[in-house]
Amino acid sequence: MAIKNRKQYRRLRIKQRIRKTLTGTPECPRLSVFRSNKEIYAQVIDDLNSKTLVSASSQSKELSEGTKIDQAAKVGMDVAKKALDAGIETIVFDRGGYLYHGRVKALAEAARKGGLKF
Repeated sequence: MAIKNRKQYRRLRIKQRIRKTLTGTPECPRLSVFRSNKEIYAQVIDDLNSKTLVSASSQSKELSEGTKIDQAAKVGMDVAKKALDAGIETIVFDRGGYLYHGRVKALAEAARKGGLKF
């Protein structure tokens, strides 16, 4: 990852500090969030086997309607639905170095409302 400025460097340091303690297992995988300026992405990852089990993003046509916070909530509901269909109920939430605020919070709360436990 090319570090371009202080904000990216700060987020990378926070992300490394978080990932030091979080690990996704097959029984309790990790829900990872990536937030760009335009889109938001969520993946449910099994770190022990290095596999992405479920993913969702705001790039899909039906999830790209409304404001960015609405899109994040739709992505959270979608990833929760896909995870429950795959037999995953409990996860570990990885905010990816972002503050638990705004779009990241909307995604997490929608995932909880969709049935995931974390």
